[in-house]
Amino acid sequence: MTDTRTEGVEALGSTADVIVVGAGVIGCATAYNLALRGRSVVVLERDESIGNGGSSRNGGGVRQSGRDARELPLAMYAVEHLWPSLSEELGADVEYVKRGNLRLGKTEHHLEVLRGLAKTGREHGLDMRMLSTDEVRELNPFLSDEVIGASWCPTDGHANPLRTTLAFYRRARELGVRFVTGVDVLGVRTVRGRARQVVTSAGVFEGDEVVLAAGLGTRRLAASVGIDVPMRGLLIEALVTEAEPRMFPQMLGTADADFYGHQTEHGSFVFGGDSGLEESNGYAGGVPTASITAPAICRSIMKYVPRLADAKIVRTWAGWEDECADGVPVISTVDEVPGLTLACAFTGHGFGISPIVGRLVAELCCGEKTTLDVTAFRYDRFRAWA
Repeated sequence: MTDTRTEGVEALGSTADVIVVGAGVIGCATAYNLALRGRSVVVLERDESIGNGGSSRNGGGVRQSGRDARELPLAMYAVEHLWPSLSEELGADVEYVKRGNLRLGKTEHHLEVLRGLAKTGREHGLDMRMLSTDEVRELNPFLSDEVIGASWCPTDGHANPLRTTLAFYRRARELGVRFVTGVDVLGVRTVRGRARQVVTSAGVFEGDEVVLAAGLGTRRLAASVGIDVPMRGLLIEALVTEAEPRMFPQMLGTADADFYGHQTEHGSFVFGGDSGLEESNGYAGGVPTASITAPAICRSIMKYVPRLADAKIVRTWAGWEDECADGVPVISTVDEVPGLTLACAFTGHGFGISPIVGRLVAELCCGEKTTLDVTAFRYDRFRAWA
């Protein structure tokens, strides 16, 4: 995503009410919600482009099914109250559709996993149930004979992650948010015990509040003020095909969460999946080439949707997600460092909840009562692990 303008520190000024580090979908949504509350905001981004991390390297799922019970209230709130009107609110089509989510199983073990996920969903008021082989075929006749069952959540859907991130960015700019791209953020400094300064390769930015929403990079930056969030980098990769005849509207996923995808409104498919290199330390310093990882995803696609065996791939892209030790994000102020708020460790689940997370982080920064309880996402929940 290159529709951004790099602006120098001199042109911007280096102070604001809030300094947000990270211009992915979470950072942009946070900046937008802060601007709605009348706060002046500067967003700092290492890349020259907006949303060039995990925000543009995912399949666009807006799902409630398959989430940890702690995340479900956020996902359900976003689907019910925020996603349906987001295009109108931001003045740009984010391509959100609510056509359901089939989470597929090939083995009895898969079905056991899916039954557990469906049970958790129902216990939290989510419309989610198991489908037999025949029922799956009725909903989607293009799936392979290897699929023997699935969970079904009719209120799940998908959206375009690039368009969504860009829409939050543009609307935030219209409201006065200032973006500085192409700067390395080196660390956070405290003044009289409070997080106040963000040190960058372009100078020092100062604000009353500092938000770290820099994905995996948040761990290093939080460490500069003595705070640690246990997370690691996990490879995520997606690919997009040429437009194909209309086949199915549902978002697809699997019991093992190793494959996901959907068909867009104009006919192309967006798919993601595991390549087997996700935990390889040899790739920790960069992004693997598509020639190494994409074929593994393609083989997975063909196993689930044989009709796509001859589909032509237009592009692939890969990046590192911030996988949290317990699988759910950190959305939290920091008692030891007043003025610091963390929004990180989304473990590949962040896009679908980004509209509500942006609001929650803004509420935390502004000292407001949060729309939803965020106690389960506090950073200090890991202390008991020590």
